[in-house]
Amino acid sequence: MNALLIQLGLEGLKPLASALLMPPTPWLLLALPGALLTWGRRRLGLALLLFALLATWLSCTLAAGQWLLRTVFPEVEPLAPIRIMKIAEEVRAGTPRTAVIVLGGGREAYAVEYAAPSLSGLTLARLRYGIWLARRTGAPLGFSGGVGHGSRPGPSEAQIAEAIAAELFMTRLRWTESRSRDTRENAAYTVPLLAADGIERVLLVTHAAHMRRAQRAFRDAAHAAGWQLEVIAAPIGHEGRSEHGLGRWLPGVEGLRLVRYVLHEQLGLWAGA
Repeated sequence: MNALLIQLGLEGLKPLASALLMPPTPWLLLALPGALLTWGRRRLGLALLLFALLATWLSCTLAAGQWLLRTVFPEVEPLAPIRIMKIAEEVRAGTPRTAVIVLGGGREAYAVEYAAPSLSGLTLARLRYGIWLARRTGAPLGFSGGVGHGSRPGPSEAQIAEAIAAELFMTRLRWTESRSRDTRENAAYTVPLLAADGIERVLLVTHAAHMRRAQRAFRDAAHAAGWQLEVIAAPIGHEGRSEHGLGRWLPGVEGLRLVRYVLHEQLGLWAGA
C-alpha cells in the first residue's frame, strides 16, 4: 500500500488516512449512524451507540494501550549493560565499524517558549538516548529525519536535532540526514551515508513499538544498496507496561496517545511503510 501511494504521488495523503483510521475517529463516525438508527431501528441504533461509546472509552485508557502493546508487538529488549560494554570494546578495536543512528519522530515547527523550532517529546527522548549510547560505546552518532508528510515547512528534524545536540549536550553529530519524510526514507537516505564511511553495524535508536518497522526498512535499504549492514535494535519507550491500578481504565491523554501510537505502528507494518 505504501509503495502504491508513492507510485501514484499520493504519499501526502498518508497523514489524513492515518488520522481517519486512528481512534477515536472511527468510533465517533460509528456513533452517527447509531444515533440516526434510533429513530427507526431503536435496538440496533442503541447497540451501535453503546459499542461506539465503549470503544471510545477503552481507546483512551492505558489498560487498552498496554494490552495492545503486549499483544501486537513482541517484547523488544533494551540493550543490556554487558552488551553495551562489549560493543564499546569492539568500537575501540575498530571492528566491526559501528554507528549509532537516531530516527526522528516529529518536531514542533515553532515552540513559543524557545521562539524557535523544537523536537517533539518522542524525538527528544530518542536523541537523548542516542547521545548517551554514543558516549558509552564511543561510536559516532547520526540522526535521520526531515519534514514529515503534510507538515508545515521549516527546518528539518535533523537540523533541529543537530542544534540541540550541540547546545544542550555538547555533542556533534557525524551524520545528519534531512530529506526523509517517513521510516522508509529514513533508511533509504541514511544507508548510503553509512556505506560511504564503511559502517558495517548500526545501533538503531527508536521507540520499541517502532523498532520492527525501522529494522525492516534499514535491512531492505541495505540489501537494495548491496551493502552488508548489521542492524541492532537499541529501543527506548517501553511505556505503560508496568502501570497498575484502576486508574488504567479511566480515559486520559496518555492512554489515547499509547493506543494511537501502537495502532499507527501496526498499520505502518501492514502497509509496508
